Amino acid sequence: MATNRVNFTDWLPDQPGVIGVLTNAENVFPKQVGYGPIPQEEDYSEAASENLNSAVAGKTVAGAVRVFAGSSTKLFLMDSSDLSLDDISGTTYSATKNWKFTQFGNLVLAANGAQPVQAADLSTTTISFANVEASAPTAKYLTVIRDFVATANQPASNPNRVQWSGINDPTTWSSSAVTQADFQDIPDGGEIRGITGGEYGLVLLERSIVRMSYVGTPLVFQFDNIARNLGCYEGQSVIQWQGTTYWLSDDGFYSYNGQQIEPIGAEKVNRYFWATMEDSRLDEMSAAVDPFRNLVIWGYGSNDNTYRLLIYHWITKRWSYAETNVNRIADFSSPSFTLEALDTINANLDLIPVSLDSRLWLGGKMIFGGVRGAKLVSFGGSNKEATIETSDLETDGRFSMITLAKPVVDGGLASVGVASRNNLSETPVFSNQSQADAENRVGLRSLGRYHRLRVVPSGSWGTAIAVDIEIQPAGMR
Repeated sequence: MATNRVNFTDWLPDQPGVIGVLTNAENVFPKQVGYGPIPQEEDYSEAASENLNSAVAGKTVAGAVRVFAGSSTKLFLMDSSDLSLDDISGTTYSATKNWKFTQFGNLVLAANGAQPVQAADLSTTTISFANVEASAPTAKYLTVIRDFVATANQPASNPNRVQWSGINDPTTWSSSAVTQADFQDIPDGGEIRGITGGEYGLVLLERSIVRMSYVGTPLVFQFDNIARNLGCYEGQSVIQWQGTTYWLSDDGFYSYNGQQIEPIGAEKVNRYFWATMEDSRLDEMSAAVDPFRNLVIWGYGSNDNTYRLLIYHWITKRWSYAETNVNRIADFSSPSFTLEALDTINANLDLIPVSLDSRLWLGGKMIFGGVRGAKLVSFGGSNKEATIETSDLETDGRFSMITLAKPVVDGGLASVGVASRNNLSETPVFSNQSQADAENRVGLRSLGRYHRLRVVPSGSWGTAIAVDIEIQPAGMR
């Protein structure tokens, strides 16, 4: 009997399962071939005095790394000697659900939309936050554009304002032709919901996208509207990596690489996102990058009362998703640790919650993590339980029987279940999972016109590639 290979292709929840795409790709991430495992969440820090909502890392010119976290009313610095989170707030801040961070030289700057921009000097012995300058704006968002710190959305009075510091001086904010500090109100497009930087600035408003280009005095920056009637739906969805900005608009997910805007979620995951997102939890959205796996990831509160991760692999432009128990996701770097510091954390190295093989202990390595309650977490544990489901398989619309399945999973095992039905109007119901035997075979006898296979990898697997099946035409009594 011939064996047919069913490759694990794209997961496209916006499309019907009969067109040859995966119908489920849970707790996995896309690869060039197949899918890899998403690791479990592990506690990385001790508990702060408040639940956290954000995290970031700063690196001094000399190379020392510091990890910061924000909560509703405080800012914290992680002590790498014992993983505690020390309160280094300049004051008691007005309650906020999100902090935004950026770095300029040795200064880490923070904005919450309620207080003037805060700054902490990484080069000092005692690190603490304070107003970066008396005339600094109160803004929701900030970034670095060329040699300027730029802020956006002053919620109390000018939600459509971009204001930038003096050139190469984040402590100067008063408008001046000499320092080139100034501001610009964008007259159309609504309020600003995000800003990203680099060689140019990208300002994301409710109903337009504006590019900021440095032109020198007297204008300093030129503002060009590059997309009208396309804007940003939620400011916490904005993330930038390697010169490309990603965000959520009214109709789904987009990217801009400096040359063109691309609708990366159209006819793929946009309808799925809107169908599973809980509107009342929109402000819980977060975005992060996993550089090790080439992923842009959005976290959001779903309508089944979970926190869900929507995962985009920018190399292959493929998608997947995961479930998590974190409150927000974040990308940050790890400080370096000595053996003496690890001994301070726990004298019994076997009881340290994060594996000693983790990138966390290397120092300065960018990692994918987040916050859960009052603690920082990293995604570096054992593999989450993954589920991959194929498209509806058929033999020219005739009745057929699947008799055997052999999962193709590199570095691990898998169990397999099948859901067979006679008509597409019926709801697929999967059989109990059966573990592959020593010869990697799962015996099945499932009759119908349409068949879906559910594959659940196990062990320390690396790539789930396909499932081989034996299927034969069958009569129906």
